Amino acid sequence: MSLHEECGVFGVFSTRPVDAAGISYYGLYALQHRGQESCGIVVGGDGVFCSHKDIGLVNDVFSKEVLASFPKGNMAVAHVRYGTTGAGNRSNCQPIEVNHQKGYMALAHNGNLSNGDRLRSGLELSGAIFHTTSDTETIAYIVTGERLQCSSIEEALCRAMYTIEGAYSLILMSYQKLICARDPKGFRPLCYGQMEDGTYIVASESCAIAAVGASFIRDVEPGEIIVFSKEGVKSIREHCGFEQKSLCVFEYIYFSRPDSVVDGISVHNARIRAGEILARTHPAEADLVIGVPDSGLDAALGYSRYSGIPYGIGLIKNKYIGRTFIDPGDRMDKVKIKLSVVKSEVAGKRIILVDDSIVRGTTSTQIVELLREAGASEIHMRISAPPFMFPCYYGTDIDSQDNLIACKHTVEETAKIIGADTLGYLPADKLWCLAGDNGYCSACFEGKYPTSIPEEGLKYRFEHGISEV
Repeated sequence: MSLHEECGVFGVFSTRPVDAAGISYYGLYALQHRGQESCGIVVGGDGVFCSHKDIGLVNDVFSKEVLASFPKGNMAVAHVRYGTTGAGNRSNCQPIEVNHQKGYMALAHNGNLSNGDRLRSGLELSGAIFHTTSDTETIAYIVTGERLQCSSIEEALCRAMYTIEGAYSLILMSYQKLICARDPKGFRPLCYGQMEDGTYIVASESCAIAAVGASFIRDVEPGEIIVFSKEGVKSIREHCGFEQKSLCVFEYIYFSRPDSVVDGISVHNARIRAGEILARTHPAEADLVIGVPDSGLDAALGYSRYSGIPYGIGLIKNKYIGRTFIDPGDRMDKVKIKLSVVKSEVAGKRIILVDDSIVRGTTSTQIVELLREAGASEIHMRISAPPFMFPCYYGTDIDSQDNLIACKHTVEETAKIIGADTLGYLPADKLWCLAGDNGYCSACFEGKYPTSIPEEGLKYRFEHGISEV
C-alpha cells in the first residue's frame, strides 16, 4: 500500500469556438500527477457534446487522431482519475455525462463525499440505477433532481450543496454554461485563469493554468460557485463563510505539483519549510542530504539549507514509467524499476534520506535497501509529514488503520523495520509551516475530523468500490 494522487479537473469556456479539446489535453497533461488510471474530455458547442474517455495516461488515451476527431467548441470539461480498490474500469472514467429532461450535463469531480454511501442508498431505494461506483454519479443524480425543480443549472447546484457533504471540487458543463464549485470547507484545491484571447480556464492546480498559456486570476473560495456564460462571470457565494476552512494539508506535502500555488501558498516553498523544520527538530550528523523523487526533493533541499549538510542527487526516477506500466510480478522489484541509486554520490557516506510519508513501510524498506546496497554507511530517514494514524474520508487513499505502520509500531520500531539508523517525522504541531494561516485538515494525522464520518467506516467503502478520488 502506498499513497495515491487525487483526481484532477480541468475546464474551458470561451464565447467563441476554440480548440477546447487541445487546450484540455495540455491541461490534463499538467495534471497527470493527480491521476494516472484514466482520463476523459467532453467538448461542448452549438448544443452538441462530443466526448472521449478511457483507461490510461493522457498521452495514450488522446492520440493525434482522437484529438483531431473533436470539433471546435466553446466549452470543455476534462478529468484525470485515480480510483480506489475495485473501481478500476472504464465505466468509472470521467467526466460523467447525463441526459435529462431539461438538457445535457457533463460533470468532473475531485474528492470524496463523507455522506456518499447514505445518499447513494437513498437514491437506489427511490429507483435510481447507478452505472458507476463513484461519488461523482451521486452528485450528478442530486444536481439533476434539483434541476428538474428549479430554473437554472447553477441554482440546482447551489441547492445540491445543502445535501452533499465532504470533499468536492467540481466542474459542470451544460449546453450554455461552464460552472465550477468548491465544497464549503475547501478540502480540495480549485482555481481559474484567463488566456490572452479571453478564454477562461478552470483547474485543480495553477500549474495547469500556466501550462496552457493562461494567466492565473484567483482560487475558487470554499463554498463558492462560479458561472461562466456569454453574459460574463458570476460568483455565487451562498455557501461561503459558514464553515472553517479545511484544505487537505497533504496537498502541500505530496499531491500538488511543486510549481503550483494553492490558496496563495507556493507548494515548493511549503515543502522547503517542512524540510527546515525537520532539520531543526530531528538533526543528525551526516555527509549528504538526498530526497526521494519527486515530492521528497524540495523538503530535502530545505533540510540541507537549514542544517548546512550538502544536498545531492542520490536517487534517480525513471520518468518513462507511469503508474500503469506492466507489472512484472515477483520476478522484479518495482522500486528498482522506478528508482536507481547514484552510487558515486552515496557510497561510504552518512545519508539523510527525506521522503513525504510512510504508510505501510514496504516502499521505504526497499529504498533503504537500495542505498545500503550502494554502500551508504548510515541512513537517517526523515519524513516531511507526521505519522499516519487515522483513515481519511475525503479522498486520500488511507482506508483503515490496519495498514498503517505507525498505528502498530513506535518510531524506533519503525526505523528498525525499514532498516534505517534513525527515523524522524514532521511534528503534527508544526504543520503550520506548510499551510500557514490557511485552515487545513490534518485528520489522518490527528484524528480530528472536520465533518461527521460514515458509521460503517471507510474500509467498507473501499471493499465495495464505492469511492472516487
